[in-house]
Amino acid sequence: MASAGKSYCISFQNIQAALSTVKPFVKKTPVMTCSHLNQLANRNLFFKCENLQKTGSFKFRGACNAVSKVVASNQDGPDRELSVVTHSSGNHAQAVSLAAQVQGVTAHIVMPSNSPAVKKEAVRSYGGLIVECEPTEQSRVDTADQVAEKTGATMVHPNQSPEVMAGQGTMVFEILEQVERVDAIVVPVGGGGMLSGISVAAKELCPHAKIYAAEPKNADDCAVSMARGERTPLPAPPVTMCDALKTSIGPRTWPIIRDHVDDVITVTEEEIEAAMRLVWERMKLVIEPSSAVGVAAVMTDKFQKLPANAHQNVVVILCGGNVDLEHLPWMSQN
Repeated sequence: MASAGKSYCISFQNIQAALSTVKPFVKKTPVMTCSHLNQLANRNLFFKCENLQKTGSFKFRGACNAVSKVVASNQDGPDRELSVVTHSSGNHAQAVSLAAQVQGVTAHIVMPSNSPAVKKEAVRSYGGLIVECEPTEQSRVDTADQVAEKTGATMVHPNQSPEVMAGQGTMVFEILEQVERVDAIVVPVGGGGMLSGISVAAKELCPHAKIYAAEPKNADDCAVSMARGERTPLPAPPVTMCDALKTSIGPRTWPIIRDHVDDVITVTEEEIEAAMRLVWERMKLVIEPSSAVGVAAVMTDKFQKLPANAHQNVVVILCGGNVDLEHLPWMSQN
């Protein structure tokens, strides 16, 4: 757990400042409940619906904070067009595009050439300028660096930017206004930006609450890293339906996760699909597979065996709702 003497790339004060920064832009997303899911989990489950956030995911929080910092840092500088750049094929790309648009900033979005047309159209609809690259991680990074050098744009990393991480943590303030007592928070993890921000905020505001990372078993670098006590990136691109969770935790998010997260719960592709379908059918909420990871985690035997009295009120982060309706997981079976 967190040690008083340790220093991280973000602090609770950074998240407090981010709350004031993003408030004019983001939605205060609702917390919803479902008696049927409560019965299945034998817990009181509270679903933080970031799938209903602008652009369809929690990513808009961090993007708004990061873009706002770019604007603020140039207020007293020369009068020039401000721009940001990022590399993403999904939710972060859309979030940065809209965050930049509403603040009068140009957004350059590096996307793999094989990105689905529906995702490219969403980025364009939010004002993002797409720069295509080869469908490899190295090409994404190199192309973003080239754009930054050519345009002077500021890089907004999807999960390793401290401003992004602090922005994601702002949802904890809302959760504590919406849920009377929080015993545990279950957070999907990919690169770790959201998990880091939530962990830092929660350990300050409700230190008794346990923090659990939820992760696809096919992309279990966080679980492996926690077990080994050192960051252990995935050896190869993982095969999982959770597009948003294919990234390994990074060098900035790892120390926070290592010292703040109580445990990691991994779930199979079958469990993810079942949880996603359960939420669609019983809660009438459109969530993407990455959101379903947290739901699947609280249904596992591992979570069920945790002391009930210390895990009665459990918040599950529904991190996004951007799905390709032509390729739903259960449609592939037909």
